[in-house]
Amino acid sequence: MEFSFSDKNKIGVYSLSGNLIGEADGIAMTESFSEKLELGYEHFVIDLSDLQHINSSGLGVLITLLTKARKKGGELMLANPSSYIKNLLLITKLNTIFDIHASTEEALGAFVK
Repeated sequence: MEFSFSDKNKIGVYSLSGNLIGEADGIAMTESFSEKLELGYEHFVIDLSDLQHINSSGLGVLITLLTKARKKGGELMLANPSSYIKNLLLITKLNTIFDIHASTEEALGAFVK
């Protein structure tokens, strides 16, 4: 799995690509996420549009990031999930803990409210 980070008005946006299928895949991103929290970022969007596959370990990584953000008083939103990922979030009932948006722009707009 690969990821990139961008800043959108002090909201951190992570774009994921490839497969998030093991905890090892998420180590670098989790470390980067922790660094951004230390730099004062509180709100994040995870763009899933180029993520091909995710399994339970990958979902665990996303839950870890959400927990880290909320412990600092922030929030994490998911954006652009494929129908496969949307269905997986529904089956696991993770759609009830994650704020999920159809686009990154929509997720960024939700922070402004």
